[in-house]
Amino acid sequence: MKVKVKYFAVCREMFNRDEEEMELPDGAVLMDVLKRLEREWPEIPEYYEVMQMSVNWEYATEQTELSDGDEVALIPPVTGGIDV
Repeated sequence: MKVKVKYFAVCREMFNRDEEEMELPDGAVLMDVLKRLEREWPEIPEYYEVMQMSVNWEYATEQTELSDGDEVALIPPVTGGIDV
C-alpha cells in the first residue's frame, strides 16, 4: 500500500522535503513509517514522545493502523513566536 507522509518544522528541515509517498506492507502501523525514517535520520526517536502525529487529519499514535491512500503528518514541537 502507499501512504503520503507530510513533514513539518524540524522534520521538514531534516528530511529536506515537504512530503513523500511511502510504500508499506499491508497491515502497517504508524510506527512502521517512523522505523523507515530512522534509517535516514537516526535521531528521530528523540522526538517520539513530543511529536504530534496524524492520519487523515486526526491525531494518531504509533500503533494507528494505516490503509492505502492515507495521509500521515509528522509535527514536532515548535518553539518561538512573537514577543508582545
